[in-house]
Amino acid sequence: MNRNDSSQLTHPVYRLRLTKHQRATIKALVIEVFGSGAVAWLFGSRVDDCRRGGDIDLLIETNQMDAMAIERAEIKFQTQLQKAIADQKIDVLVSYPSRKHYPPIFRVAKQTGVLI
Repeated sequence: MNRNDSSQLTHPVYRLRLTKHQRATIKALVIEVFGSGAVAWLFGSRVDDCRRGGDIDLLIETNQMDAMAIERAEIKFQTQLQKAIADQKIDVLVSYPSRKHYPPIFRVAKQTGVLI
C-alpha cells in the first residue's frame, strides 16, 4: 500500500467521530510505537456521520520492515491505546513494505479511510 496514493482524496471530507483526545492519543502512539514516518487512517463507521457508535477501525502504515518488530509494536500500540481510551473496541490493520499478503479489507480501509 502506497501512502502517497492520492485515490483517497476523491471522497468528501468527513467529520471524524473521535474526540480530540482520542485523535491526539492515536497520532502520538502511532508515532511513538511505529516510528516517525508512520501514519494512521480511520475507516469504518467512525467516518460516517450518519452512523452512531461502532468500534475504532485503524489502518496503520509504517516503514518498518521486521515482521516480528511490527507484531510487537502492534501489541504495544493496542495495549497502550486501550488503556488511554478505555471502553472502546479497537481493530488495527498494519501495512508495511515487506508485507506479502493484503486481505481485501486493506483496500477498503485505504479507499474509504480518513488520515488522522
